[in-house]
Amino acid sequence: MKQLLVVLVLAGVCRGQSRLGTYNVDPAALSVSGLSSGAAFATQFQVAHSEEVMGVGLLAGAPYYCAKGNLMTAVDACMKYPQSINLSNLHLYTQQSVKSGTVDPVCNMASARVFIFSGTKDTVVVPGVVKKLEEYYRAYVAAPGAIATVYDIPAHHGFPTDRYGGACGSPNSDYINNCNYNAAYELLEHIYGGLQKPPTSHVAQGQLTLFDQAEFFKLAPAPTYGMDTAGYVYVPPPCHIGARCRLHIAFHGCLQQRGILADRYAKTTGYNEVADLNNLIILYPQAKKTLTNPNGCWDWWGYSSYAYATKNGYQVTGVHRMIRRVLGTY
Repeated sequence: MKQLLVVLVLAGVCRGQSRLGTYNVDPAALSVSGLSSGAAFATQFQVAHSEEVMGVGLLAGAPYYCAKGNLMTAVDACMKYPQSINLSNLHLYTQQSVKSGTVDPVCNMASARVFIFSGTKDTVVVPGVVKKLEEYYRAYVAAPGAIATVYDIPAHHGFPTDRYGGACGSPNSDYINNCNYNAAYELLEHIYGGLQKPPTSHVAQGQLTLFDQAEFFKLAPAPTYGMDTAGYVYVPPPCHIGARCRLHIAFHGCLQQRGILADRYAKTTGYNEVADLNNLIILYPQAKKTLTNPNGCWDWWGYSSYAYATKNGYQVTGVHRMIRRVLGTY
């Protein structure tokens, strides 16, 4: 009995967390998305692991390595002043990282599916910055129609939905906007194609579970890297019983982590309803507020490591381990 209790504690059960499971997931159908700092991190993750990540959805994000390891650059040029972003330098860093083996060869991005969104009323990450993100990707993505952009919705900074959140064009503390626009469906449809769109009346039927994140950060506790000790995973009923499914990782933005919104980002952004009808597992890793990261942002300026934008970054490494667990290789 004592040994069983030890096992339960290590697995996080006594903290209300379960061990992240393994499912029948197609490894060729892995995609990521994010809002704001989550979009910047999704770009970092996709560039670092472009051999594995076939699609990416980016809402109000900056180009890869835009901050260059500097917080002031992040909050200045990479959010407000697109004319200060030198894409040639960002491409040069990308190529140097390829040569050093810290990101995958950029040729993998030639066939990637990319969805990019910026609201016309966004004053936090201005549309000009997001258009620089598009320009960055167009240097690598070759397939016609592979990049989709949405720049005409009068949305403020936040995740646009068709049923939940504050007024579309006004700021709100949750950064989730009711814009009569289902961004979760639109980005997933562009990435995968042929998806069934859920009606607004659809109620998610799967399980949203809190899982132990700390086990994926072996060298130190997860908070050391700006990561929470727990994250969320949504699994539709067919995926629970062995159906072949696809995996999507959704990165929240600043001030949207579990410590502030609890499970509202995971429950209200619309991903789960799309997942239900299309056999998609949605992983919601969680960043955490720390002294060097007071808003609980994903690391897109270097607060956790100088290697933050590469395969060697602590957060990139931890999330990659989570993916491997779901695939059954970790």
